[in-house]
Amino acid sequence: MREEGQYLYGIIGTSEERNFGPIGIGGREVETIACRDLSAVVSNAPMGRYVLSKENLLAHERVLERVMKEQTVLPVRFCTVAANAEEIRHLLDRRHRELGHLLRDMDAKVELGVKALWKHMDGLFQEIVDENEGIKRLKAEIAERPAHQTHAQRIAVGEMVQAALVAKKEREGDELLSGLKRLSVEHRLNRTIGDKMLLNAAFLVDRNREKEFDDQVERLDLRYRERIKFTYVGPVPPYNFVHLALHPEE
Repeated sequence: MREEGQYLYGIIGTSEERNFGPIGIGGREVETIACRDLSAVVSNAPMGRYVLSKENLLAHERVLERVMKEQTVLPVRFCTVAANAEEIRHLLDRRHRELGHLLRDMDAKVELGVKALWKHMDGLFQEIVDENEGIKRLKAEIAERPAHQTHAQRIAVGEMVQAALVAKKEREGDELLSGLKRLSVEHRLNRTIGDKMLLNAAFLVDRNREKEFDDQVERLDLRYRERIKFTYVGPVPPYNFVHLALHPEE
């Protein structure tokens, strides 16, 4: 029979025993293991590394989102499996002060995510050409000469356009960010993907300011509706602001 351990979803600030039902990965019962005034949210799990699948990731997130309806929760890294309940209690005891501080820092706060993507890239690239005399001049030179004579110029134009695109992302991304970060306690800028994405940010927001934040995202959507598509996610646990592993060196 395969050895079973404890799959760890998150940490909450209670010593009360809880059963959240069969909502864990693989439909397993999600319960708590307590030490002093802290508890780990866990389910039984086969020892070894879980497959990084969409199904497992969604199950992991669903557990945390269910728990956060009642408790401040510190998310633990996906695929964290302890050998047994004793190892969990040792973790809670050994890192009690650190976890307690984190729970206080995250109390009554949620994470909200905002992504912004330009809608019309053809028009955006034309803006870049119109705004840059060097690019405009090189393109005119290329247009007047045979293709086999303009290889270096075409490479130069591509590099200039890419640099201008990066600068434009920063300018417009900062403009969007300024109105959102003043409503948050902290924010994190994540990597943008592809040419279209100009902002990929996570915000830690007090629950009592969540409506203000929602309203600001709505104002941005109305203001830039013809130019930018916004993706707004949350509230979710503070994934971008808490990085917990079973062992700190992981």
